[in-house]
Amino acid sequence: MATLPDYAVVKGDVQFAHPKDIRSAVGYALRHGQDKAFMADKPGEIMGYLAYGHPFLDGNGRTIMVIHAALAQRAGIGIDWAATAKPAYLNALTKEIDAPGEGHLDAYLRPFIREPVAYGRLPEEAVRAPGLDGNADPQINKVLGKTSEPEVKARYEQLQSKRKRK
Repeated sequence: MATLPDYAVVKGDVQFAHPKDIRSAVGYALRHGQDKAFMADKPGEIMGYLAYGHPFLDGNGRTIMVIHAALAQRAGIGIDWAATAKPAYLNALTKEIDAPGEGHLDAYLRPFIREPVAYGRLPEEAVRAPGLDGNADPQINKVLGKTSEPEVKARYEQLQSKRKRK
């Protein structure tokens, strides 16, 4: 896995956190994901912050799913990822990233909540999500440029403004 501490990363229409914001985004997810009641009530919000953090150029989906599955298991829930539809999930995730805490991804995931799986099966269950089967994703992460470039700075300012407004 490669990290890009000075570059902006996007996937399709989704722009991920500025490298300086990754730690706080993932930290928020891990802190609140440890709160069993919060995690059970808002698994989509936790997933949104983990995805927004997006610390690697490749391998995020699988890594995030395993972490999320472990947090969900501790909270007494599981997500039936195999029953989700990738386009609908990504649409809800994009809305969650753009407007954190408004419940977009929570609403999408609610019908897929089930009993938790055993710890030993978490990785296997987590990668059952459509698109995480190890086959190449046609919509790969791409680098926009260095975070110091004026165009990239402007995109981050716009993203932060949108996230704070909501």
